[in-house]
Amino acid sequence: MGMIRITSPDKAWLASLVLACCCILPVGVADAARDRPRFEIRSAYAELEDAVYFLHARINYPLSKQALEALQSGVELNFQLRIEVNRVRRYIPDANVATLLQRYQLHFNALVNRYVVRNLNSGGQQSFASLEAALGFLGRVSNLPILDKALLQPGRKYILKLQAELDVRRLPAPIQLLAFWLDDWRLTSEWYTWPLQP
Repeated sequence: MGMIRITSPDKAWLASLVLACCCILPVGVADAARDRPRFEIRSAYAELEDAVYFLHARINYPLSKQALEALQSGVELNFQLRIEVNRVRRYIPDANVATLLQRYQLHFNALVNRYVVRNLNSGGQQSFASLEAALGFLGRVSNLPILDKALLQPGRKYILKLQAELDVRRLPAPIQLLAFWLDDWRLTSEWYTWPLQP
């Protein structure tokens, strides 16, 4: 039994359209990824005081259109600052010495027209009249204790790594599903890495 080939003009036109869409889609996806806001760690350093290392950092938190709309609609946005201290090893993967998750929550209180930032680690919170002020506060990390010097071995090399991200796992379930498909919800920074001297 031979194969039936459909060669009508309509079928040929449809095949051409599908092929064109397949060629255009990757370009559109690439453009969207390039234009998508990204968190940015602009600077970071650790300061030793009384045998404890304290983190200082400046972070930009631009929000996507979808995240802004959700925030204005009452959805709480959760931010996570991941801090890692690793011991450098030559021929095998670096050894993790300590990992710290610093978590914050941002929500809009429509009743008083204020943006509230809550430190989920300590429970403290502050409110702001504008989103810009709230995000600016989130982006200023000062005197955050991260590591006891006693955990570091003299003569060894260490690196400190820092990454900021929007924690989509704490979004409401329907938005989590959207976040799985939409890159606009995947707001994260590149890893910021620098040496830490014992």
